[in-house]
Amino acid sequence: MTHDTGVYRAYQRAEERLRGQGGRVRRVVLDYELKRDYQRFLHERNRGKKDCDGRPDREPEEIAQWAREHELPYHDGHVRFPDARLEYEDRDGRSRHEDIEVVTGHYRGAHVGSAAKSGFTCYSSTGRSVGGRGGGGRHPRIAEELIR
Repeated sequence: MTHDTGVYRAYQRAEERLRGQGGRVRRVVLDYELKRDYQRFLHERNRGKKDCDGRPDREPEEIAQWAREHELPYHDGHVRFPDARLEYEDRDGRSRHEDIEVVTGHYRGAHVGSAAKSGFTCYSSTGRSVGGRGGGGRHPRIAEELIR
């Protein structure tokens, strides 16, 4: 519940910023929706096969291509998913999206590094922007907050 509240606060901040730039959010896609689509892709060849062992039949190159097509980062053999994707129209009417991630005090080691290089707009669990592609201001104590 706490994390979901943080995602909602981050959405509110991002939506406010995008609106201030002349944009209009059309849809919010949550992480589970993106992950569901990914799982469908991974297992589509096995659908309906009685002798399937449950493991996906995809090569790393196919997975990397899927990630590129869905504009998601692919690092070290893994697709990285944001907490939410905001699909919006910019002031010129072009369709765009912004991926947001809520960073909590529980982030450690590799998780911090993955969040940092994802390109997602990161927000602290309080909803404050802490950097990323969204153009929000950087939180002055982000390193301390992430390492806690």
